[in-house]
Amino acid sequence: MKKANMGKQKQQRISRFFAPKPKSPTQEPVPVAESSSPAPKISATVSFSPSKRKLLSDHLSAASPKKTKLSSPHTQNPDLHRRFLQRFLEPSPEESVPETSSSSRKYTPLEQQVLELKSKYPDVVLMVEVVYRYRFFGEDAEIAARVLGIYAHMDHSFMTASIPTFRLNFHVRRLVNAGYKIGVVKQTETAAIKSHGANRGGPFFRGLSALYTKATLEAAEDISGGCVGEEGFGAQSNFLVCVVDERVEPEAFGCGLEMSFDVRVGIVGVEISTGEVVYGEFNDNFMRSGLEAVILSLSPAELLLGQPLSQQTEKFLLAHAGPTSNVRVERASLDRFRSGSAVDEVISLCEKISASNLVDDKEVKVEAAEEGMSCLTVHTIMNMPNLTVQALALTLCHLKQFGFERILYQGASFRTLSSSTEMTLSANTLQQLEVVRNNSDGSESGSLFHNMNHTLTVYGSRLLRHWVTHPLCNRNLISARLDAVSEISACMGSYSSSQNSNELVEGGSERTTVSPEFYFVLSSVLTSLSRSSDIQRGITRIFHRTAKATEFIAVMEAILLSGMQLQRLGIKQDCEMSMPSTTVKSSLLRKLISVVSSPAVVDNAAKLLSALNKEGAVRGDLLDILITSSGQFPELAEARQAVLIVREKLDSSIASFRKKLAIRNLEFLQVSGITHLIELPVGAKVPMNWVKVNSTKKTIRYHPPEIVAGLDELALATEHLAIVNRASWDSFLKSFSRYYTDFQAAVQALSALDCLHSLATLSRNKKYVCPVFVDDCEPVEINIQSGRHPVLETILQDNFVPNDTSLHAEGEYCQIITGPNMGGKSCYIRQVALISIMAQAGSFVPASFAKLHVLDGIFTRMGASDSIQHGRSTFLEELSEASHIIRTCSSRSLVILDELGRGTSTHDGVAIAYATLQHLLTEKRCLVLFVTHYPEIAEISNGFPGAVGTYHVSYLTSQKDNSGFDHDDVTYLYKLVRGLCSRSFGFKVAQLAQIPPSCIHRAITMAAKLEAEVRAREKNTRMESLGEGKGHEEDPVHGDREDSKSLEESVSGLDDFFADLKLALSEEENPLKSFEFLNRAWKIAEESVLASLAKSN
Repeated sequence: MKKANMGKQKQQRISRFFAPKPKSPTQEPVPVAESSSPAPKISATVSFSPSKRKLLSDHLSAASPKKTKLSSPHTQNPDLHRRFLQRFLEPSPEESVPETSSSSRKYTPLEQQVLELKSKYPDVVLMVEVVYRYRFFGEDAEIAARVLGIYAHMDHSFMTASIPTFRLNFHVRRLVNAGYKIGVVKQTETAAIKSHGANRGGPFFRGLSALYTKATLEAAEDISGGCVGEEGFGAQSNFLVCVVDERVEPEAFGCGLEMSFDVRVGIVGVEISTGEVVYGEFNDNFMRSGLEAVILSLSPAELLLGQPLSQQTEKFLLAHAGPTSNVRVERASLDRFRSGSAVDEVISLCEKISASNLVDDKEVKVEAAEEGMSCLTVHTIMNMPNLTVQALALTLCHLKQFGFERILYQGASFRTLSSSTEMTLSANTLQQLEVVRNNSDGSESGSLFHNMNHTLTVYGSRLLRHWVTHPLCNRNLISARLDAVSEISACMGSYSSSQNSNELVEGGSERTTVSPEFYFVLSSVLTSLSRSSDIQRGITRIFHRTAKATEFIAVMEAILLSGMQLQRLGIKQDCEMSMPSTTVKSSLLRKLISVVSSPAVVDNAAKLLSALNKEGAVRGDLLDILITSSGQFPELAEARQAVLIVREKLDSSIASFRKKLAIRNLEFLQVSGITHLIELPVGAKVPMNWVKVNSTKKTIRYHPPEIVAGLDELALATEHLAIVNRASWDSFLKSFSRYYTDFQAAVQALSALDCLHSLATLSRNKKYVCPVFVDDCEPVEINIQSGRHPVLETILQDNFVPNDTSLHAEGEYCQIITGPNMGGKSCYIRQVALISIMAQAGSFVPASFAKLHVLDGIFTRMGASDSIQHGRSTFLEELSEASHIIRTCSSRSLVILDELGRGTSTHDGVAIAYATLQHLLTEKRCLVLFVTHYPEIAEISNGFPGAVGTYHVSYLTSQKDNSGFDHDDVTYLYKLVRGLCSRSFGFKVAQLAQIPPSCIHRAITMAAKLEAEVRAREKNTRMESLGEGKGHEEDPVHGDREDSKSLEESVSGLDDFFADLKLALSEEENPLKSFEFLNRAWKIAEESVLASLAKSN
């Protein structure tokens, strides 16, 4: 490789040396199109090794005294030869190609087109179609070389790189995934049309045919959908989120300084490939915690920032879209929407879209007049908040450049950010509980969603992700999901045991008859769908008119097959859902099945498929896809007939050539795609005007003038057919709009069936139990027996230690949990929260029994981390999360606080933790799990008798007495028991972390010294208090010093006595240790009594 490169450099140097010099120093400038950026500077530098320089000097010294006769005509002059070698082998390091100004540089016609296109689209990486390749120019070529790993080189005036046309899909995805906005420039005319037009002597006309970004890629043309798992696309949603805000005064909302709202934020999120639109408006504080929750929940692929944006909002969004997240950011001005014109802009855009749709399709016009068909109505727009309308207008204008604005008007399913039926988990809860991604590497592996996801389709996976991050808050909806999961799970067991008979499955106190046929049909439908493409994005691409014929057929066949299979269950859509069914009992399952198997969906899918020629689509014959025999597409039928007539005329002309050449068996020949060739022997005489096309050793092939004219006519007719065929195909795709709503509902129903099947598979494989939800009017409670962490249980299997949880609003609704480090405290509180999330998502839970109340929120404050890019310290992050919990939670919420107050000094931390817990207990009365290493916090239970319980995770130590410290060997039992634990075993963790032994020994000494000082200070305090009490009875000046010393000894003995007694009562799970503490307390009491008796004597 090195020799090849050196040879190439030599060849370049030789060509430069012998290149002719320009005749004149100046040339007339050629007018070029204006460009927003100057042409790139070009320079070339070549250097050689010292060994080659020595070779040069030896060669010159050896050649100078000799006068050798050179055979080459270029070396007849020795001086010329020496100068050649000097320039070739020893170029100056400073040598470079002289720069020329853009005004004097002569561009090729293609380069002039590129300059014009780049001036129109300066922020787009352009891929220009040139023959069979897509080429990059200038800075775009450098970007492509860096991202795609392809070779970039100089060609005329620009750096250039290229890829083959058939690799467009792959390379566009790589560039888009790198965060670039990609534009594909195609030829807008063919060779046949160009040869008959006014531009026959110029370059092909080219124009921007498609734009691609991360949010629009899956819905765009020429990029096939359903490519799951490639470059981060597929199951992951790709939201385009538009954010606008405006500053507000806190008093305007009556919230005061406690709430500290300083902005009002409007958001519109669009998933263009699925038609999902999320919108909302809310007040947010300085930390932008509300915005953070929305962004983390949607996980946008692109951010559209409405300028001007507040500094704190923009700072947060830019930090979120950092290099690690790979989120693309684009800005747009809001100036024309600030004065209340956003509503007018949205309405006018919708009216234009509606008018164009009615003009394009008369049938749609009739249906719209009869039914008033419109998704985004004026009523919907007028009910939206002001900032949301601004964000919607900005999103519409942004999508117009991609041609996807119709999705917001007619094809979208709108939902608000907050719903009365769904719980919105905060960003902290999603992150700290690892609901969607783990905290190790940010991937889905090890998260709750990954553990629950057994879906067979990518659109089912997307819906399950929404279910997990938005648990239900409506008891009836939760019960409907649980009933459906129970029935599918029961059918699994019934089908596996017998395929021919029904069996009775006992669930609780009721018996339900389940049919194996239902599970067989459902599993076959989902299995066939798992082999097909992403039909949810497929129908949206059809709606956008960017789908290919093969994708259209695949999507319609998948929907048709699913509907026909589910029709076997005999569930009709017009029947009452409360009516009993012989195959399916769950009302939710019957509703979903009836939507998929409805006659409207099945019949319309069959109708659309009947208009397409599947064989032509499989062959890739774009001109033979639509069927015209049923009277559809008359213009296409005429164009096809015209092509047929021209081709028949050409074929029939062979008879005249047979007579002219007197060859009876003469036939047209086709070679290498060239048709209608007449092949004759080499010596045959032909007219002078016959065109020789190609030849072999014995034959020559000709095109007579009549054939040339006929082929020219055939090419024009074929081009006209292609244009008419494309227009007919677009018209056919436009007609799909009237069925889009039904097909979208069917695909959503299939997604829900996949999710329910996934939850049933989970419960069956993991042996989960169905949770029981109490009525909303009953007190809030969480009663879990043998609860397990759903993720860690998968890793540890049978080694996981389950724990019980009992919280009740009218009983003990707060647990203060202490215990050693790494003892399992965080795992316990996480599993309680995760079980609650799973239950309200409609899933069975990892426990032996679970009785729950529907919660309206789950809030967590766990871990310690700062946010330097946002200017937040660790303690500020900690208190901000606590502040959000205090302001947001209610009496129906579950609050988890893990080591609150550890980010500051001990006294401040204890005080803040104590005050926060007291506020939650008195003002909010919510269910609380409070983990702490501060024993002082447990004293709060004295003020709330029966409502606050102290617990710790049990352990065993090798300590023989109570004089040791936290460096003793400890065995964690991971079982939650009642009682307070004042030991944290921090030195044991230090040993596990491989802190040097010298540091650990020094720390143990310091800990003993500090503990002794604390005990002495406590004793002195008690002595002073007792001395003050005695001073009222006798004069301390004349008091007995021995009495004071005796009193001090008595207080010390009582202190040790009560300490041992307290430890003995706390060790309920370890009788041996409790007996040990009781024995020590007995000895102290015995010594104290003996001392008192000796003193009295």
